[in-house]
Amino acid sequence: MDSLSDLLAKEGFVRDKKVQLVAAPDHDSIALPIYICHNRPKHRRTASSSKQQRRPSNEPAIDEVATKAVISILSGYAGKYLKDKGFRDSLRDKCLVNRTNGLLDNMELGIQSIEKLIDNPGTVKEMKVKLLRNSIGFLTIVASLNSTKGTGDSNSQLSACAQLYLSIVYKIEKNDRICARHVLQVFVDSPHLARTHLLPDLWEHFFLPHLLHLKIWYNNQTESILDHLVSRDQEEQIKKHLSKVYDEHMDMGTAQFALYYKEWLKTGWQPPATLPSVPLPTINLFSSSSTRRRRSSSLFNIFVHRTIFGNDVEKQASTENDHGAMEQKTENEEELCIDVYNTNQQINTESRPIDPQGIKTPTQVTHSHVNSSSSDLTQAISTISSSQSLLKCEMAIRAMAKAWLDDPLIENTLAKPLVIEGMLEVLFSSDNEEILELVISLLTEFVARNELNGKIIKNFDPQLEGFMNLMRNSSLFLKAAALLHLVKPEAKQMMLTEWVPLVLRVLEFGDQTQTLFSVRCSPQVAAYYFLDQLLCGSDQDRMENGRLVISLGGLSLLCRRMATGDIVEKIKGVSIIYRCILSDGRCRHYLADNLNPELIFELMVYDCSDTTISLLVELICLHRFEQRTKLFEKLLKGWDCLSTMQILLVCLQRATLEKRPLVAAVMFQLDLMGDLLESSVYREEAIEAIVQALDRKILNENVQEHAAKSLLILGSRYSYTGTPEAEKWILKEAGYDESLEAGFHGRYYVVQGSKNLNNEDEIEHWLRKAAMSLWMRGGKKLIGALGESIANGLPSLARASLVTISWISKFVHTVGDGDVLHSIEFSTLIQHLMQCLNRDNTIEERILASFSLLSLSKSSGFLFEISDDEKNAMVIHLRSMSKVTWTAKRLVTIIAGSPSRR
Repeated sequence: MDSLSDLLAKEGFVRDKKVQLVAAPDHDSIALPIYICHNRPKHRRTASSSKQQRRPSNEPAIDEVATKAVISILSGYAGKYLKDKGFRDSLRDKCLVNRTNGLLDNMELGIQSIEKLIDNPGTVKEMKVKLLRNSIGFLTIVASLNSTKGTGDSNSQLSACAQLYLSIVYKIEKNDRICARHVLQVFVDSPHLARTHLLPDLWEHFFLPHLLHLKIWYNNQTESILDHLVSRDQEEQIKKHLSKVYDEHMDMGTAQFALYYKEWLKTGWQPPATLPSVPLPTINLFSSSSTRRRRSSSLFNIFVHRTIFGNDVEKQASTENDHGAMEQKTENEEELCIDVYNTNQQINTESRPIDPQGIKTPTQVTHSHVNSSSSDLTQAISTISSSQSLLKCEMAIRAMAKAWLDDPLIENTLAKPLVIEGMLEVLFSSDNEEILELVISLLTEFVARNELNGKIIKNFDPQLEGFMNLMRNSSLFLKAAALLHLVKPEAKQMMLTEWVPLVLRVLEFGDQTQTLFSVRCSPQVAAYYFLDQLLCGSDQDRMENGRLVISLGGLSLLCRRMATGDIVEKIKGVSIIYRCILSDGRCRHYLADNLNPELIFELMVYDCSDTTISLLVELICLHRFEQRTKLFEKLLKGWDCLSTMQILLVCLQRATLEKRPLVAAVMFQLDLMGDLLESSVYREEAIEAIVQALDRKILNENVQEHAAKSLLILGSRYSYTGTPEAEKWILKEAGYDESLEAGFHGRYYVVQGSKNLNNEDEIEHWLRKAAMSLWMRGGKKLIGALGESIANGLPSLARASLVTISWISKFVHTVGDGDVLHSIEFSTLIQHLMQCLNRDNTIEERILASFSLLSLSKSSGFLFEISDDEKNAMVIHLRSMSKVTWTAKRLVTIIAGSPSRR
C-alpha cells in the first residue's frame, strides 16, 4: 500500500516545513501526521488576526492538508480491497460468519455485486452503474439496522460490515470523501469488531495514538496484580474484569474519535474545535463488586422498610457486634435477585460461616432474627387464613410485608394457597390504599417467583371482577395492571367491554415502570398484552372490542405510542392496529391519513413480519381514489435513506411463501405511479412473484388464498370497508342487476353517491395502465397461469382469476400484443372461459366469462378457430343468460356472423 507521502503527492500536495509527517514504516501500513495523532492547539481566529496572518495563495492551509491526509489514509485502506484478493476473501468470511441471520441475504447480494465488478473490470458503464446501485441498496438496508443496545449487538456488527463494503463501493466510484466517512462509521457502529477483526491495522495506526494512555494504564494494572497476594481463581477473575473495563473504554474512545473525524469530513476543511477526551477508568480491582451490589440491594430493602414501617428498622442493629454480624451477613449470603422475566430462579439459602473474634456467623444471625419474629409471622398467617375481621387481616398484611422485607427467603412459608386466597380477599375488600399496595406487591413477588401462584389467583377470581375494581382505582390501576399481567389472564376471562377503556387508560399513562418490592414491571407491556387478548377472542367479542377501541380514540393513542416507542412497541402496535381494521374496515381511512408510513417500512426492514405486510396491504385498499393516490405518494418517500421500492423488493425476497403475492401486489401498485414506458425491475419481480403463486404445483391452500387476495387488490376498486369490488364493477358493466338474482354481492356494503368520492375517469386510466403492464410484462406466463387457476385452482382463486381476466380483457384492444394473442396459453384460456359458460357455474361466473370472451373477440380472431360444435354449445349457454346481461346477446350475434369451421 502507498505511503502517506505518496498519497498526498497524488492529491497534489508537497511536503514543506509547515506540514511535518511521520516517516512511513517499511510495511504496507500508512503513517499518520503528527498533527492528526496528537492534541493540537485550538485555533481562535479573529478578524484582525485573519488579516495579519494570511497565508500565501499557493500554500495549502494546514487543516486542508490534514483533511486530505485523513481522507487518503481511510480511503487507502478501502482501496486495499480492490487489489488484494486474499483480503477480499478474508473480509467476506468475517462478515458472513453468522449464516442464521436473515439480514445476511441482503449483505451477500451486495457483496456479490461488488465482487462481480472487481472480477470483471471491463464491465460496460450501464451494467457497472446497475451493479453499484444494487450493492448500495442492499448494503444500505443492512447498515440502517444499527441497534442502540450496545456495540456487541449482532445488528451493530452487521451494520459495521455493511458500512465497510459501502466504503468499497464509493472507492470504486472514486468518491474518497464519502468512502472515508463510511470507513469511520465502521468504528462507530461496532468499534470492538472493527479494531480487532475487520481493520486492526488501520485502528493501530490511526486511532491507537489517541488512546495510548489507556494501553499504558492497562499494562500498569496488569503488572500491579502480581504485587497482591491473591489466589489463582481471584487473579483470573481480576484479569477478566480488567480486560472488560479496558475493552469498554477502548471501544468508547475509538467510537468518539471516529465520530470526531466523521464530523470533520462532514463540515468541510476546518476540524471541530474540541478534541474528544477519553478519561482513564476509575476502578478498584481488589474490592468485590458483588459485595457492593449486595449492599445496595440491602440498602434498597431498608429504604422500602423505612418508607412503609418507619425508622424502627434501625433498632435491629443497635449494638456494635450485631452491626458487624449484619455486615458479614450482607457480604457473604447469596444475592437475591428477583426479576419478572426469570421467575423460576433458584435461590441458594446457604451462607458461608465465618467466626471472627466474638462475632456471630451469618447463619446464627439469620436464625436469631427468624426466632424473634416467627411468632408474629405465624400469628399473621393464621389471621389472614381464617379471620373474618378485615382490620385484623390488614394488620396481618403489614406484618407479612415487614417479614418479607426482612427476609425474602420466607417465600415457602407465605406463598401457600390458603394464604394467597386470604390476601386476595383483603385485596378485593379493603379500601385502604396502603394495604392494597402492600398486597399487590407481595402477590407480585409470589407470582414472579412461581407461575403456579398466578393460577391460584386466576382460580380465585375467574371472571376478574376484583381486578376490574382495582383497575378503576385512579391511584393503583398501574400497579394492578402490572400484577394482572404476570397472572396472564385469557380472553375468555375478559368478556366485559368495560375492559377496553380501562386498558387504554393503562396504555396512555403507563410510561413509568412500576417497582413492586424487587419486581419491576412495565404497565404498557401489560396494556399491549391485554389488548392482544381482547382482540383475539371469539369473532363476536373480537369485533365488538375492536370497534370499541376505535370509537374510544384507541387508534390515535396507538399512533402516538408507535411514533415515540421502541421497535418492540411498534411491532405490538402494528398487531393491534391490524386487528382493529379487521374489526371495522372503515377505520383504514383514518389510518391512511394519520399513521406515518415510515413506521411500517421501519418494521419491514427490521423483520418483515406477516402482520406488518398485512397491515400495509389493508391500508392501500381505500375506497376513494384520491385518498389512495395521496397515500401512495407518502409511501413512495421511503424510510431513512432507503427507497420504498428497495425495501419492498428485499421484503419480497424475505417474506413467507404465503405473503409474497401480497407484497408483490403492493409493489406493483406503487410501480404504476411511475412511467410505464421505462423498464422496471420492481415491476418484473412483482409480476413474477404473482405468477409463481398461481402455479398449480404449489399445493398450499394458504398460498392460493393469498394469491386470490393479491389478484383482487390489483383490481383497484374497493368498498368503504375495504372489500374488493372489481367483480361487482364488471358485473355492472355487463348489465347484471343483482336485484333480479340472488347475487353473490348482496352482502357488500356500498356507499351511495360514489360519483363525488371517486373520479371514474381516473380509476379507468389507472386500470388501463395496470392492464397494459400485466399483459405486456406478464405475457404468456401470466395468461397461462390465470387460465390454469380458473380451471384447477381453489374456488376463491378461480373466481379471482376470472375477475382479473375480465377487467384486463376490457383494455386488451388498446395493447394489441400479437405474441400473446396467438400463443398456446391464450388458446387454452379461451377454452377455460368457454367452459365457464356452463350452467354448472354460478350466474356471476358465467357473466364474467361472457364479458371476457366478448372483450377478447375485439382483439383476437379466436372465434374463427373454434369448431361449429363449440360455437353451438356456446350459443345455447349464452341464450340462457341473455335476460340478465347484454354481453350474451352481443356474443351470440358475433358468433352467428362468424364463418363456419368443421
